[in-house]
Amino acid sequence: MAVFTEVSRPELSRWLADYPVGELLHFEGIASGIENTNYFVDTAAGRWVLTVFERLGPDKLPFHLGLMRHLADHGIACPRPVADRSGALSSMLLGRPAALVSRLPGRSIDQPDLRQCAQVGLVLASMHQACLSFELHQPNPRGLDWCALTAPQVMGFLTPDRAELLHDELQAQQAFAQQPRASHLPGGAVHADLFRDNALFEGAELGGVIDFYFAGTDHFVYDLAVTCNDWCIDLNDGRLQADRLDSLLSAYRAVRPLLAVECEAWPIMLRRAALRFWLSRLADLHLPRPASLLTPKDPAHFERIVRDRRHSTPTLAH
Repeated sequence: MAVFTEVSRPELSRWLADYPVGELLHFEGIASGIENTNYFVDTAAGRWVLTVFERLGPDKLPFHLGLMRHLADHGIACPRPVADRSGALSSMLLGRPAALVSRLPGRSIDQPDLRQCAQVGLVLASMHQACLSFELHQPNPRGLDWCALTAPQVMGFLTPDRAELLHDELQAQQAFAQQPRASHLPGGAVHADLFRDNALFEGAELGGVIDFYFAGTDHFVYDLAVTCNDWCIDLNDGRLQADRLDSLLSAYRAVRPLLAVECEAWPIMLRRAALRFWLSRLADLHLPRPASLLTPKDPAHFERIVRDRRHSTPTLAH
């Protein structure tokens, strides 16, 4: 469990007194996540998730919390932030910004079937459509600028062939980003981290999408690539599985058809999505932060995906 900030029952009770959720009944740390401190919180008025933000400052939270509220208002199954008695969606807890959101039903799944992949494609497309009317903008916190800053910090830990791969792929992504066609890709607020552990299912039905704290403004097709690079692969080798990919993409395109420029960018976006998570896992492994029971995820998984996407990426017909 990643717990960077330990919260006691008296401290939490005092903090909750500013929220219209009733008396604290029970709380426990959530055994997942590597960025923030998260707790399940049960009160007299319902079930919630408390997030204490370890890296995001109060100036960044209006985007993330506002996005969740906007999506919930548009019928997307996602956590709805709870406002305190002053109307604010976040406040300070133990010197750090914190927020309380509704707890969704269901659990994450390890091996999605075709129907579940389709439901993820459907909700992602619906999110992108809803985000067209979301007025706040904030750069993707793990975008190419972050990649360019992080790569030199981890390069010294890599073997020569891995360092060469990282350098070459980063250069390729930066070159594409400077091309005119990149500026024509539709975009807006994106989830940017819709992995299997960030969608909750009740049986065969999607209960909702969680963890919007890597969200930012970026290309919609990049967000789609991030999602497919997790939901549509064999976890052993990272290769895309044609049936899952077709199921997710067909459902997505039924709601939001892809433009020709997005189809053309699909191979490089799959590579960019893989690069971002390879880099973040390298940083978590080699540049760790103190945390309770924090186990970094294996960077080799996304290294394999980077290599595979560079050599065997399927194209998309417009």
